Amino acid sequence: MTIKIPNDLFVFEMANNHMGDVDHGIEVIRKFGEIARDFPEFNFAFKLQYRDLDTFIHPKMRGREDIHFIKRFSDTRLTKNNFDTLISEIRSNGFLAISTPFDEKSVDLIQEQELDIIKIASCSFNDWPLLERISKATQPIIASTAGASIEDIDRVVSFFRHRNKEFAILHCVGEYPTADEKMHVGQIEYLINRYPSVRVGFSTHENPSNTDIIKMAIAKGAQIYEKHVGVPTEKYSLNAYSINPDQARAWLEAARYAKTVCGVSDKRLPTNEAEIASLRSLRRGVFLNRDIKAGEIITSDDVYFAFPPEDGQFTANDWSKYSGYVAKQPISEDSAITPQNVQRDDVRTKVWQAAQDVKKLLETGGITVPGGVDLELSHHYGIDRFNEVGLTLITVVNRGYCKKLLVSLPGQFHPEQFHKHKEETFHVLYGSVDLTLDGETSTFKPGDVINIEPKVRHAFVSQTGCVIEEISTTHHADDSFYTDESINENKNRKTLLTYWMS
Repeated sequence: MTIKIPNDLFVFEMANNHMGDVDHGIEVIRKFGEIARDFPEFNFAFKLQYRDLDTFIHPKMRGREDIHFIKRFSDTRLTKNNFDTLISEIRSNGFLAISTPFDEKSVDLIQEQELDIIKIASCSFNDWPLLERISKATQPIIASTAGASIEDIDRVVSFFRHRNKEFAILHCVGEYPTADEKMHVGQIEYLINRYPSVRVGFSTHENPSNTDIIKMAIAKGAQIYEKHVGVPTEKYSLNAYSINPDQARAWLEAARYAKTVCGVSDKRLPTNEAEIASLRSLRRGVFLNRDIKAGEIITSDDVYFAFPPEDGQFTANDWSKYSGYVAKQPISEDSAITPQNVQRDDVRTKVWQAAQDVKKLLETGGITVPGGVDLELSHHYGIDRFNEVGLTLITVVNRGYCKKLLVSLPGQFHPEQFHKHKEETFHVLYGSVDLTLDGETSTFKPGDVINIEPKVRHAFVSQTGCVIEEISTTHHADDSFYTDESINENKNRKTLLTYWMS
């Protein structure tokens, strides 16, 4: 079964550090397995490298000991049975099993062994024959980008996207070991910003004793981390960029510390009660500037804000046009307003619920709304009666001409009004609407178009809920007149919401 690449995945890369010795390879896996078990919050994988040497190396170059990598690969050659043994040990130690294939036959072996993930080395990043073969495998893919141009990365990302592959890319510097000044950890952030739907990680070859760079990588947003590992013995020494078990533990401790300090990054941070209490103590409390009787509505004219606040009282941060307060009992001048002596009516919740109802109706009607537009709620007799009497307006453009979307919830009535200058045309997009023009009512359905001349009184109601596209001459705020004079006098009949679409 194909797996998803987990986040917080630490990949231990053995490469040729098994030294062609299966027993030594098993020892390496076990040593690092012991360490991995001490970090249960992370996911771990162990990675090998596959080369079909009989086809990978040019026939005339086989056996050459004067060419470093040919000698290295030949001296550490393992058989399929050897790799089967190592894969078994990898799995028994709780690791995901990964291999880097450098040729097509090695991809065949990965599929035969049913490994969990295929890793693409930086040198093979745009080896298109190999990528074509890998793309036909079922395993997810992790690809290192060392030395790749941005055009190459664009092409490879596009290649795997178009094939619906599960894949991630790693920032990597292909210099072994890599000097600190050449690490360019900021590339992690660059790749995340350029490919926001692709997970980005970090394949690293710095000095094995360095534990600072992993912290920076995590802070920059990396989610996958790869490091060469090995176990030095009297027989086998370790190269300059592979970490031993003690260094691996320090590396993971640094990662744990960085994850703790960086904290939550995909949503707002969790509530810190100590922080809340500290900030509240510095706020201004809400106090009355006159005696208040039981049942009175408390307005901005009745209060003042002063420091320090009393325990449990409402503060200036609680006071807004979206909140109403009614005295539950007589309250004297200079007293604090508290949940014990007033009833708070949270208008904000009602406004947000209205916005969600409008959003749902738009989605039901298949109406696409331009991004970033404000939502204007008209609550002619107050937000408490919005579902009964009201309308939602979304202004798309208001220049020499005006285009709006009018959203009427099921059963919602828009009271009679007229414009002295504006001429408007209604185009019904969704639902049905009963439109009354100068006292005469007609029912209109999707596709119907209605012209409304200046000074024509119009009101409407929709039993199903409807969306109307309004095209008009320029809208002016002082050109809307309601036949109910109490609506004209209500200066707080509109609420604007900017962040309502998310």
